[in-house]
Amino acid sequence: MSSFISKVKRTHYCGDLGISNAGETVVLMGWAHRRRDHGGVIFIDLRDRTGIAQVVFNPEKNAEAHAEAHKIRSEYVIAVKGTVITRLEGMENPSLKTGQIEVMAKSVEILNESKTPPFLLDTDTEISESIRLKYRYLDLRRQNIQDNLILRDKVASGTRNYLHDNGFIEIETPFLGKSTPEGARDYLVPSRVNPGSFYALPQSPQLFKQLLMISGFDRYFQIVKCFRDEDLRADRQPEFTQIDMEMSFVAEDDIINVIEGLMATIFKSALNLDLLPPFPRLAYAHAISRFGRDNPDTRFGLELVDLTDILKYSNLKFFSDTVSRGGIIKAIKLSEGRRLTRKDLDVLPGYVSDFGAKGLAWARVNESGWTSPIFKFLSPSEVQTINSRMEATPGDLIFFVADSHKIVHDSLGNLRLHLADKLNLVQPDSFSFTWITEFPMFEYSETEKRYMATHHPFTAPVQEDIPLLSTDPGKVRARAYDLVLNGSEIGGGSIRIHRSDIQSLVFKALELGDEEVRGKFGFFLDALEYGTPPHGGIAFGLDRIVMIMAGADSIRDVIAFPKTQKATCPLTEAPSPVSLAQLMELSLKII
Repeated sequence: MSSFISKVKRTHYCGDLGISNAGETVVLMGWAHRRRDHGGVIFIDLRDRTGIAQVVFNPEKNAEAHAEAHKIRSEYVIAVKGTVITRLEGMENPSLKTGQIEVMAKSVEILNESKTPPFLLDTDTEISESIRLKYRYLDLRRQNIQDNLILRDKVASGTRNYLHDNGFIEIETPFLGKSTPEGARDYLVPSRVNPGSFYALPQSPQLFKQLLMISGFDRYFQIVKCFRDEDLRADRQPEFTQIDMEMSFVAEDDIINVIEGLMATIFKSALNLDLLPPFPRLAYAHAISRFGRDNPDTRFGLELVDLTDILKYSNLKFFSDTVSRGGIIKAIKLSEGRRLTRKDLDVLPGYVSDFGAKGLAWARVNESGWTSPIFKFLSPSEVQTINSRMEATPGDLIFFVADSHKIVHDSLGNLRLHLADKLNLVQPDSFSFTWITEFPMFEYSETEKRYMATHHPFTAPVQEDIPLLSTDPGKVRARAYDLVLNGSEIGGGSIRIHRSDIQSLVFKALELGDEEVRGKFGFFLDALEYGTPPHGGIAFGLDRIVMIMAGADSIRDVIAFPKTQKATCPLTEAPSPVSLAQLMELSLKII
């Protein structure tokens, strides 16, 4: 018998059907999502990437199609020809965008059968991630995952359109490059034709995009794969996608304005949401002081308040001793503190101890004073002054941490996030952007016993801080900027160094010897000698942006074929051993 599909082509997608199609004869092709036999009439929910349409097989309308429908099971691939009809009043399905119509089948062909899937493909079905990733080709059929990837496509296409409209040129840079391990570990690729030598997969196209500025391409971008061999979390992958760009003859405001326009464009095109630039800007020091983190979630309060001056001579010895050792005392205020029980309060010291805090004091504010273990150690004037500075009213709950600057900020910065999550303080589907600026140029590494670049060693220092590169690198500020969305850093960049003398000073501050610098960056330093324009850029994590826009819990839910937290692929079983012959070709030996 000749195939139905060889004679008739698909005319419509399932999810595109509506009242306007009533009376039309349509041909649909897809997967049998559900099959229901109501003692005669059979209903099949037919699914493709656009959605679901209900198909009705009525033996009184077409006995042959009805008989064939008896054979259909979950995930069979079928082609259906039928007439679109309006559902009877009261029989509509508001949960489906096609819920006002159904298709009365005239004919059906089973194009392929399916084994029983290892899990149900309903969106709300709980499935272990290991099973989902092993059968990723089935997991990708689920509507919520497909929606995420369609959203990703809208973000990528919106990005390309916007940047092209603003004079950017899309240029590809190499995947096989030189290892310059100054950040995360490189993924190394052995060279067969150069035994004993290795390429490195790019952690970012940083040097190449700066070389493009030297080459005269004053507005470059690409949507590019990058690779980092680092420990993974829910929002990290060993291979990830960047929206990468660079511009010549610009300052910070020029880049920020372009990016705010990009964000407004992709949120409008992908989510039909109107953003309102300009976005707030916070200096790094102010972000740490107010929120305890350089990627603050500004959708709720609970800001850190400094109480050091009030409590530095307190009769509470732990407070006064901490200040005498150079530490600080800060607090956060939770309005309507009755939402936390005494049992809740008892577990919070254990939470902040994970960030180094030796304790967590608390106080419930009452009309007559405080209910607090530390109340008896404080004078009435201290309590009154604290209440005033914290803007506390009866019913509020205040949390105190006294320790070093870093421990106080880490502890309270994470505690505010914990409380916001526990008490649902964040409005769903809200988006809050914040620029973080004036980062420190360097961070001191106790492991390396030297300064390390906070971002990368090609970031330009603030002009007036250049003399400090030789005398006090820890005080040098960088011309760097991050864009934070809902408490996640989604992108970061900087104005770059375009003069070789300044670049040399930075390498010296990093205690990189001349031989090491020439070995790693000699080609780049040479290029700086040939009329390098002032330039700067930024790179965004496409995966992370889409994850936040989609409201997904994991970055793996917005990547077609992601790796696990151990950087493995359960589907293909990568990484895997290779043959001895392959190792010998590469002059490698496993030890």
